[in-house]
Amino acid sequence: MNLMIKIGSPIVILAFGFGAFFLLDLAKPEPEKKIEPPRPLSVYIEPAARTDISLRVKTGGEVRSRTTVNIVSQVAGRIVSVSAEFTEGGNVTPGISFVEIDDRDYQLALSSAEANVAEAEVGVQEALAQADVARKQLRDAKNASPLALKQPQVAQAHARLKAAQAILQRAELDLGRTKIALPFAGRISEKMVGIGQYVGPGTMIGQAFATDVVQIRLPLTDSQLASLGLPIGFVAAESNKIPVELTAVVAGKIQNWQGHLTRLDASIDSTTRTLFGLVEVQDPYGSNSSQHAMPLAVGLYVNAEIFGRQVSNATVIPRQALRAGDNVFVLNDQQRLEIRNVTVVHSTETEAVIGEGVQPNERVIISSIRNPIAGMNLTPLTQVRESVATRGGI
Repeated sequence: MNLMIKIGSPIVILAFGFGAFFLLDLAKPEPEKKIEPPRPLSVYIEPAARTDISLRVKTGGEVRSRTTVNIVSQVAGRIVSVSAEFTEGGNVTPGISFVEIDDRDYQLALSSAEANVAEAEVGVQEALAQADVARKQLRDAKNASPLALKQPQVAQAHARLKAAQAILQRAELDLGRTKIALPFAGRISEKMVGIGQYVGPGTMIGQAFATDVVQIRLPLTDSQLASLGLPIGFVAAESNKIPVELTAVVAGKIQNWQGHLTRLDASIDSTTRTLFGLVEVQDPYGSNSSQHAMPLAVGLYVNAEIFGRQVSNATVIPRQALRAGDNVFVLNDQQRLEIRNVTVVHSTETEAVIGEGVQPNERVIISSIRNPIAGMNLTPLTQVRESVATRGGI
């Protein structure tokens, strides 16, 4: 009996405990269920602006001289003098020689040519005198032949004189060509000979370029051409050259130069499918140096910003509001998302000019939205940014 009580008591206590726990669990109150609507996503917005702007096209290219020449010797001889400026980067003064070739042979040739001319002049005088004597002797003769009147001899003497004069002119030219100079102001870009070296006709002794004008060929896409509003083959007159701002980092500073777009190519480049425009800068090593007195050096790569056509009452939005596929997210008056496809007239890194799809003062979304769905509820936020009108163009 005692054994059954010892075994049954724990079982009864456990059963009673489980029963009490079950009754309490059934009697507990149900928790209040509260269903909250999804919270709207917060996004930054900006109103589309309406303003008059000047479109600007950004591109870049390499500076090159309008005139670049190979310096070639026209006569043979040994170089006896080289100017200190005949070196890479040296100044070229128009008409001032920088290389001289030994001219002694050409001095002798000139003296010989002068003597031949003098001899030929005497020959002409003798032929004229003989012709005068023959004419007097045959003045009563009828049908005297030209040979008897010494006319062929006179013509021969004149021909010899002309030949001697031509040889004299050639000797003078050869003598002048022993002093090598250029007809323009410029710089030496490459030196290939030195003093004591023998050169022959056609030997290239160096290269040089003019510094009066430099040019930059700029590639333009079809959309950039539309922003300029210019036809293929455009040639600017003096009164309507298009201003271009050129920039580059040189010597650790941002350098700026001013140029003008003078023409567009008359054909599309078949390799790149782009059109090239030509920008010219006058006196790049002098008066048109940068604000830090840095010349626009040949070979430098520069960024170019071309002033394009004017657009009145343009609709402008931030560039980050333009999505892939030319879509724009607009927040309507019901605070819901609208996804619109727009026509982009022009765009830069900061702005986009919209032709159709967005109206002025409509709120465009500049925040990124993961998995956007048209009609989703949004909460607008605003941020301050510089206006297009303040900058004066894009």
